[in-house]
Amino acid sequence: MGQYEEKCENLFRILDKLTKENTAVAFSGGVDSSLLLKLACLRAKKQGTYVYAISAHTELHPSGDLEIAKRVAEESGAAFTVLKLRELKEADIVNNPIDRCYRCKKLLFKEIKRKAEELGAKILIEGTNLDDTKVYRPGLKAIEELGIKSPLKDAGLTKEEVRKLAAAYDISVADRPSTPCLATRFPYGAVLSPEKMKKVEQGEDFLRELGLYNVRLRVHGETARIEVDEKDMPKLLESREEVVEFLKGLGYWYITLDMEGFRSGSMDIGIDNKA
Repeated sequence: MGQYEEKCENLFRILDKLTKENTAVAFSGGVDSSLLLKLACLRAKKQGTYVYAISAHTELHPSGDLEIAKRVAEESGAAFTVLKLRELKEADIVNNPIDRCYRCKKLLFKEIKRKAEELGAKILIEGTNLDDTKVYRPGLKAIEELGIKSPLKDAGLTKEEVRKLAAAYDISVADRPSTPCLATRFPYGAVLSPEKMKKVEQGEDFLRELGLYNVRLRVHGETARIEVDEKDMPKLLESREEVVEFLKGLGYWYITLDMEGFRSGSMDIGIDNKA
């Protein structure tokens, strides 16, 4: 048995143990939590227990995420519940502090945990994978403090392995690009607002409609810095005039292409991973 197969078997054993009781999944509709939800539902069905998918309607995520989450939850056979949050005020992150992710995750998971207990689910799990532990993710501290389980991480699965296993189970979002919260598009210390993040969402949606895969629109004051995969740069430049016109229409004065290309967490450069 290879290393990947061993990790998968380990994940199955972890979930078999956890789903002996009613279980809730903190569910975003991304590939990580979707794989977790699917596998938890399959194991819970054998054990006669229930699985609840709890999602959050928030100010920090693209509006389309919730519809995707609802569809994937239905595909998995889980009961779907939505919480409504206003993180900017409730988590005190209007000024985009360096520990924004910690504050936001603490609020989010406290509310999800409360809802899980209300539904009668004693176990709450979430979709952190092994790769997430190797970059600046202060939100992981909040997850640990609240005693929430992270089966993918505990089984040692990387993002690539998560996608591979999700494809094996025909999960519809197996190839979906990661969509972290929209606050990650702004420098730390920038004043955040729903209106600013909505503009970013509209800009990224426009860029994806051009056939681009990984897309980030990083905002530095009046400048919009576009990150796409290196292989997609020629495709983006072919539509240069349309892109400039659309983004200027959103109110950005300067439109730039980042020559390094797409990279997750580019706003975290210079920050100690252990901060």
